[in-house]
Amino acid sequence: MHSRRQFLKWGGAAALALTASGAPGLEDNDDRDALPDGSAARDMITLAAQQAIDQGLNFLVRNQTRDGYWGTGQYQGNVAVTSLGALALMAAGHQPGRGLHGDCVTRALRYVLDQEDPNIPGYLHSRMGTSHGPMYGHGFGALFLAEVHGMVHDRELRDRLRGTLRRAVKLIVDKQNIEGGWRYQPERRDADISVTICQIMALRAARNAGIYVPKSTADRCIEYVKRCQDRDGGFRYMAQGGPPAFARTAAGVVALYSAGVYHGREVDSGLRYLMQFKPNPQFFRRDVHSMHYFYGHYYAVQAMWIAGGTYWSEWYPAIRDELINHPDRQRANGGWSDHRICHDYGTAMACLILQVPNNYLPIFQK
Repeated sequence: MHSRRQFLKWGGAAALALTASGAPGLEDNDDRDALPDGSAARDMITLAAQQAIDQGLNFLVRNQTRDGYWGTGQYQGNVAVTSLGALALMAAGHQPGRGLHGDCVTRALRYVLDQEDPNIPGYLHSRMGTSHGPMYGHGFGALFLAEVHGMVHDRELRDRLRGTLRRAVKLIVDKQNIEGGWRYQPERRDADISVTICQIMALRAARNAGIYVPKSTADRCIEYVKRCQDRDGGFRYMAQGGPPAFARTAAGVVALYSAGVYHGREVDSGLRYLMQFKPNPQFFRRDVHSMHYFYGHYYAVQAMWIAGGTYWSEWYPAIRDELINHPDRQRANGGWSDHRICHDYGTAMACLILQVPNNYLPIFQK
């Protein structure tokens, strides 16, 4: 059962007032009834897994720039990659000004705040590198700001963070298209499920932090995501057509969760579809170089974590062992390889996947 204490802990007084007043917004659905026991979940991080995590986090610490960002090549300074790097450290318990690597989180936070576009209020977009989908960066950036919100103790920095987060949320709400989703640019033209999950997950995290989000935004997102589902339970990239696939189905299930839908035909069939992709050596050989490998597993592990039961108990050990044991994955320097985006991205994603049982990030908490 979802802990009301955790919701209030990270939301603070604003979340308390929001909940007490019954203000409309994303549903605070407490109907998740098959979640894994906390201690049993933590035991799933084996000694070998923890050593791999530690090496990965050390890789991130070594590769963070003085300006606070991560990312190389065309992803240099990318807001999404930087936000994921900071979230990976936070998933280990490091907070701004606290913990061994708290200063790394603070530098990343200041960097992301500095990326707000002066011409588009709230738009988190780096001017370094290139990106065909800057709303990915905005979504992950807003998620990071919402997750770190309750951890910042410096008053000036906290006030700046809250103002930027409010504007970032407003931009997401304002740019939702007529279908109910979002796309690569901050425009209301079309939508796809991979960008949509980034925005609705950021909105859920912001809502948990006490930022008002209209319930109608979540309702329209739910309608769009459901239209993307195929008859076999998989989710398509867009509502208009195309085949279902692993990564987009993982995104679809977590999008429904983020919007407050934890049960129903769409969730059940989506989970069953995902289970055919449970990691195993044969599947990994085919999928190791997929450009959607980390993206898909980042959402898949969240889908199984929230579903609980055998979904979680079967899935997590499989992806854990795949990430830490396969010779094509973690490198000698502690990082995970991702040749299509960058190794900072692959490492941050792998560390996030492996650390879900820690239950430290507010968006993952039970």
